[in-house]
Amino acid sequence: MPEPWLSADDIAGHLGVTKDTVYTWIAEKGMPAHKIGRLWKFQASEVDGWVRGGGAGSARDTARS
Repeated sequence: MPEPWLSADDIAGHLGVTKDTVYTWIAEKGMPAHKIGRLWKFQASEVDGWVRGGGAGSARDTARS
């Protein structure tokens, strides 16, 4: 069974952040997202891999690593 596409609200809830944070991460940190018409859609597995790879970390967080 294919993985379902999630909305910005869904992925924000999945990550425990606000929808505004999701949009900021798309624009500034390269969060994996797919624009379908006017909507952003997400695959949880892609986003989880991005988070595990440090994509959501701030520049200050990565400087400490």
